[in-house]
Amino acid sequence: MLVQINTDNRLEGTTATAAAIKERVRERLARFADRLTRVEVHLRDVDGDRNGGQGIEATLEARPAGGQPIAVTDQAASIDGAVAGVVRKSVDILDRAFGKQDAVR
Repeated sequence: MLVQINTDNRLEGTTATAAAIKERVRERLARFADRLTRVEVHLRDVDGDRNGGQGIEATLEARPAGGQPIAVTDQAASIDGAVAGVVRKSVDILDRAFGKQDAVR
């Protein structure tokens, strides 16, 4: 499972931040690793200089082998919060999607 991190030009995407996000995604999605070909995390600053309560948006796109991509979005005040929310939602959706596939087999 390949994990890619993308940020917009308003966020400072350091190597350490990207490595921490990749580790969190790999850890939480490890049980789906053999079923996913690629996971992309897109981070963007949605409110610019205003620094509101929900200023960071994270979108996680998971690409199952032989299936349609699944995209999930979450917003939070920090990068860590947005990533945690989007990973949590992704796990729930992938559990349901793969559970239905396994029930049909």
